[in-house]
Amino acid sequence: MHAFPSFLRCSAEPLLQVDSKINTIRLDLVDTLPCFETLLDLYHRRIYNLVFRLIGNADEAADLTQETFIRAYEAYSRFRGTSEAVYPWLCRIAVNNCKNKFREQSRRRQFEPVSLDSSPGSDADGSCFEIGDETLNPANVLERKELDEKVQEAISALPPDYRTVLVLRDMQGLTYKEIADATGLSLDNVKVRLFRGRGVVRRKLSAYIVTRF
Repeated sequence: MHAFPSFLRCSAEPLLQVDSKINTIRLDLVDTLPCFETLLDLYHRRIYNLVFRLIGNADEAADLTQETFIRAYEAYSRFRGTSEAVYPWLCRIAVNNCKNKFREQSRRRQFEPVSLDSSPGSDADGSCFEIGDETLNPANVLERKELDEKVQEAISALPPDYRTVLVLRDMQGLTYKEIADATGLSLDNVKVRLFRGRGVVRRKLSAYIVTRF
């Protein structure tokens, strides 16, 4: 039984958006991996955001995020990658935890995926789906919150494999290669799922955006 590290005893507050400041933080150690506490400081919010987008439940996302870092802590001494490979490695652990959760959910209820086998419509142009993160004035805060909820609903309606690829690419910024490594999919399957997933999300949001904005 591994001792529970004290620095993992923290509560995770719901975070629906990746903190843009984190994207500017770079590990400046080329050949030396940072201590695990540094990883926790740098990536806890991003991993929580990833898990929340995949699971759609704040409490479960907090639990799975904690589980991700506990597993990472137990395996970190055996990690042989570079400092830049640490975050994709954490994502792979988080994705595997989410897959286990998906399997638990599928055993409790029959899963009916959205049909994505038909050809994508003209609105699925393959461009990155994202919401701009410019500073909002108070009058727009409520609208932004409502839009974010609609985005999460659309993402949650995707089958898990499509949801995972879309979130890793468009919200976490991983490369196709890193996504393939994290999910076990081929590069071609990553691109197909991303293309079709974006198309479904765009179609689900198009009526709302036209009407509301």
